[in-house]
Amino acid sequence: MNPNDLLLFAQAVEHGGFAHAARRLGVPKSTVSKRVAALEAALGARLIHRTSRSFVLTDVGRDVYEHARAALIEVEGAEAAVRRRQVEPSGTVRITASIPTVQMELAPRLPALAAAHPKLRLVVHATDRFVDIVQEGFDIAIRSHFGPLPDSGLVARRLRAEPFVLVAARDYLAARGTPVGPGDLENHSAILGALNQTSWRLRHVDGREGTVTPQPRMVADESTVILEAAAAGLGVAVLPEPFVRAAIAAGRLVRVLSDWTAGEVTTTILTPHRRGQLPAVRAVVEFLADG
Repeated sequence: MNPNDLLLFAQAVEHGGFAHAARRLGVPKSTVSKRVAALEAALGARLIHRTSRSFVLTDVGRDVYEHARAALIEVEGAEAAVRRRQVEPSGTVRITASIPTVQMELAPRLPALAAAHPKLRLVVHATDRFVDIVQEGFDIAIRSHFGPLPDSGLVARRLRAEPFVLVAARDYLAARGTPVGPGDLENHSAILGALNQTSWRLRHVDGREGTVTPQPRMVADESTVILEAAAAGLGVAVLPEPFVRAAIAAGRLVRVLSDWTAGEVTTTILTPHRRGQLPAVRAVVEFLADG
């Protein structure tokens, strides 16, 4: 017996005939008739006495209908459960992101998401190591990257691209002088962001580009360390503009060569294909994208 035939039989009885059921389901009348006939053949019993003018259940048909109706109710219940979850996201969503992303972006915003969706449970994993979200069971990864991401089979949604800007402390610039062009950076101390980094590739708003080699004073591969070193007056640093925005507003740092940038960082949300279709995961992705 084909369970789908049982559901079609229940629909035919509910709507008082093949024609009405076919219109409700959006299928040809012949399809409903053939599937009910197949159900009768599979059960070895006639379920309906039907003529051109009548549609009457047999005794066996009434018994089968009670079970078919129960199955139809379960199907409708499953649909209703999905709709409820779409209206009100619920369940656990596991997110992984770098430590700076968690500190600067997720920490201020996720409480509002949790308050808006009381049935949503958020698990946030902050790490600067690479996380295989499929193997480790995460629903969402937020990645910051300088070039295109490798093809991973994950669903990618680009959030934004942000420039790297040059910053320094006022006291440092007062003591060493404010650069007026990229060449001046050759005589300035720098806080570099990688052990093998020796220079910065700069781009002007008019499209001009150039490479400068400052004097390394400190090297750190963590953004907060670089920011604090620059604020302490150790030299010029290159950092993402949103990351230094608060420090600039507070007067701890100032922009250097404001018409120049040192590349950009792209932020992308990654989700496994099937997990990304879940209402709770979609709700988190949309919330982050709207920000």
